[in-house]
Amino acid sequence: MFIDSYYLVLVAPALLLSLWAQFKVKSTFAHYSQIRCGRGITGAGTAKLLMDMNNITGVSIEPVGGSLTDHYDPGHHVLRLSQPVYGSSSIAAVGVAAHETGHAIQHARGYGPLALRSTLVPVANIGSSIGPWLAIIGLGMSLKPVLNLGIGLFAVAVAFYLVTLPVEFNASSRAMAILTENGVLSDEELRGARKVLSAAAMTYVASALTALMSLVRLLLIARRRD
Repeated sequence: MFIDSYYLVLVAPALLLSLWAQFKVKSTFAHYSQIRCGRGITGAGTAKLLMDMNNITGVSIEPVGGSLTDHYDPGHHVLRLSQPVYGSSSIAAVGVAAHETGHAIQHARGYGPLALRSTLVPVANIGSSIGPWLAIIGLGMSLKPVLNLGIGLFAVAVAFYLVTLPVEFNASSRAMAILTENGVLSDEELRGARKVLSAAAMTYVASALTALMSLVRLLLIARRRD
């Protein structure tokens, strides 16, 4: 890719926001990973408790390597929790595990945006990796069909990022509501868990904004060439 005025004005600020968001989520998670919750429940225990409360069966809970690699796999009905979350009883672990369980609850309840996001995954993966390059090739060689194909594919990837926002915010909202209503965490602990999830949410906002600004940049460049 290349750097131009559109990149500096539109994309660069969004990238800086992404870097800040990544720093914020890592530092917040690290801080609350050092504070044990009073109930002593682990991340895996939290996930099981919340699924039992919502009558969700058939979802396995497994540890996965890495840090902040936690995710729910709707295709295989598996909730994977990273090593700092799975067996930890920290406030951060409980918050993250509850958030990921929120996705399992979404799946069980047929939450529309989650289903839409899953549908977009295959094309979005292609669009994010190939779309921008096709657009640049189309621009460089004045091949408008190739340019339009690249922009179209990348637009699907951007749609995926945008649909991800309500999915993630809703999962956190469900998680915090269940933790609050069932007294899993104290009021002070809930504030800590909320800070962890809010920091994580900002990374999704930053990613969506970066993708959107990159798409706008491509459209503006294409319009200028016309």
